[in-house]
Amino acid sequence: FQRCVGMDAMNSLHSTTFEIDEKHGTDYHKRFLEFVKMMQKENFVIGGAMTDPKGDRSKGPSEQEDPDLFTRIVKTDENGVYVSGAKAHQTGCINSHWIILMPTIRLTEADKDWAIVGAIPADAKGVTYIYGRQSCDTRSMEEGDIDDGNAKFGGQEALIILDNVFIPWDKVFMNGEYEFASMLVERFTCYHRRSYVCKTGLGDVLIGAAATIADYNGVPKVSHIKDKIIEMTHLNETIFAAGIASSHQGQKMKSGVFLNDDMLAQVCKHNVTRFPYEISRLAQDIAGGLVVTLPSEKDFR
Repeated sequence: FQRCVGMDAMNSLHSTTFEIDEKHGTDYHKRFLEFVKMMQKENFVIGGAMTDPKGDRSKGPSEQEDPDLFTRIVKTDENGVYVSGAKAHQTGCINSHWIILMPTIRLTEADKDWAIVGAIPADAKGVTYIYGRQSCDTRSMEEGDIDDGNAKFGGQEALIILDNVFIPWDKVFMNGEYEFASMLVERFTCYHRRSYVCKTGLGDVLIGAAATIADYNGVPKVSHIKDKIIEMTHLNETIFAAGIASSHQGQKMKSGVFLNDDMLAQVCKHNVTRFPYEISRLAQDIAGGLVVTLPSEKDFR
């Protein structure tokens, strides 16, 4: 579950660290490649932590009343750096082995202390997770397994609090190079918004379930039922098509990795913010009230 964010972080950092080194003579790219080798050898899951709480959206990190509304360097010594702040909406962070901390917006020279990229173990000292809640999460705690979802590999979201968390120098991949923050954010979001094509897998399951329920109800050949299933399929494959097209139009970067097409990645994201909800609405039309009022496994038994 949830390897996509770490993959997007690795791809965007591969090219960004290369170009920081090119300008500043640093060795971030070499450090980063050693980190990737370790991740691949041990088959670790990486959580990419980009979204900060942000506070007043009209102000940058250095202008905030509370400096910890964006993750920042609070101390540096010969061994590495210490960071404080928070990362919000972190899907999959608790079941990741490592977390890569990254800036979330374009930074200015006044924001140099916030221009930090580094990797930490998910259980590093000073890290606290505030677990997110789901609307039906207590249902999965009842007897049985029908309502568990993906019991072994299911995901969750959390707010990550960082309180003087140590990052050794060999795990630091940006340290004050504020002018590269926007490059990293733009490349990360380009990869990540293309990766939203994964939602079409969920769409496949939902379309199949809706068609099965139509069979159960004895109406698979009714015209308006067929029209709805066709429309669900059309919307789902449109999401998929934008993602595939973005990858097909990719361009090779200086470091050797490819970056998918930015515009088509944004189209994929916009499709994902609209089409799955219409697919769900059509599934509810076909399935009726059982979608939301079906008894739990405990009640069945």
